[in-house]
Amino acid sequence: MPFREVNSKMIEATVLPGQRLFSQRGAMLAYKGDVSFTPNVQGGRGGVMSMIGRRVANEATPLMTVEGSGTVFFGHGGHHIQVINLAGDTLYVEADRLLAFDGTLQQGTMFLGSQGGVMGMVRGQVTGQGLFTTTLKGHGAVAVMAHGGVIEVPISPQRPIHVDPQAYVAHHGDVRNKLSTALGWRDMVGRGSGEAFQLELSGSGAVYVQASEEKL
Repeated sequence: MPFREVNSKMIEATVLPGQRLFSQRGAMLAYKGDVSFTPNVQGGRGGVMSMIGRRVANEATPLMTVEGSGTVFFGHGGHHIQVINLAGDTLYVEADRLLAFDGTLQQGTMFLGSQGGVMGMVRGQVTGQGLFTTTLKGHGAVAVMAHGGVIEVPISPQRPIHVDPQAYVAHHGDVRNKLSTALGWRDMVGRGSGEAFQLELSGSGAVYVQASEEKL
């Protein structure tokens, strides 16, 4: 695994010859060794079409390619950092929450309307996350940012999980999402904008929830 959590707001990445990492531009705090940082114009391992898709979707968070031999410390804006390890599955996450990720992962963009139908599109409008989300697939590690720390909540077919849309960070696995209405739900048990919506995730996998309703 290339990432090690130094503390809740900083990670250490091991960079090896012949391998590469991608990180959000401006996220490098310090480094040692022979390491290079170059602007990424290929859109990650997903290639040019992935990059174009993200730009059309307003999912084009600037990335830089990290290569060489050494150690790099990453952090950004004092946000809490969560390292997620993927073992062949797909992580769905907003592009601006990506701090750094393994260069072996395949990057792409998914239209929210294709997961949850029309309600998926409504979710994008209501939560302010947009109609598209970034996907990372394969074997490797991803470091994501959040407010106030993150918990991982398992999702099983027998027990769907309901999440305040503003507290949602990412999810992985074979998971379906839909936005449901529950009048008075936020007033009684949720927090945020006062809209009576909750995000329901079902299937098999896990969802990452932050301890805040703030966007990055």
